[in-house]
Amino acid sequence: MKRAIYLVLIVFAFVSCQAQQKEEIQKVSPEQFSQKINAEKGQLVDVRTPKEYKAGHIQNAVNIHLYDQDFEQRINKLDKDKVVYVYCKAGGRSADAVETMKAQGFKNIVELDGGTDAWAEAGKELK
Repeated sequence: MKRAIYLVLIVFAFVSCQAQQKEEIQKVSPEQFSQKINAEKGQLVDVRTPKEYKAGHIQNAVNIHLYDQDFEQRINKLDKDKVVYVYCKAGGRSADAVETMKAQGFKNIVELDGGTDAWAEAGKELK
């Protein structure tokens, strides 16, 4: 009986660890962000205002403004099983967006550290 209980506890611990490993939230430099969006196809989300987006954004990004009333509804249309790359101007709004996405069940999120400011400083192009 004790063996069965230990076996169940070991299996439960292993399954729990596996589930935790699948969640990956990363905050990366512009160089790493660029490498990741080129290496693994995902969903690239700009959470700045439409005006900021039109002034210059990372190629292939979709604009889902963090402070729009339908922000949660719009992000929930994204595939939660695919990686989501998210950025803003300096990092504050993207951090808030990441928290919202985590609460909505997104497991693989890559955030650009320093936003488009850091991106441009690193010599990366905005469209």
